[in-house]
Amino acid sequence: MAKSANLYARIEPEVKEEAERILTVLGIPASNAINMFYKQIILQKGLPFDVKIPSPSRIDLSVLNEEQLHKELEKGYADKEVGRTKPAGKVFADIRKDYNL
Repeated sequence: MAKSANLYARIEPEVKEEAERILTVLGIPASNAINMFYKQIILQKGLPFDVKIPSPSRIDLSVLNEEQLHKELEKGYADKEVGRTKPAGKVFADIRKDYNL
């Protein structure tokens, strides 16, 4: 079995640059990352992540009618009532910690 094989792929220059910048910080050569990706495809018997259209994480309040707006407000109130919220100070502290700010 050959010790290596060549892979030729076209990729957007900005995507390549950003990914390689991150890989450099991690200390992983691009060829090793690609090899890891292919090994995960083999282990998972498919792509090692979900391929789907993400649901929108933010709601544009300006496009909601009154009924939809009330529904969203009720969801927020229900979350508060059962304790699925965090104090704003804790949220900002977590953000600062996560992003070393």
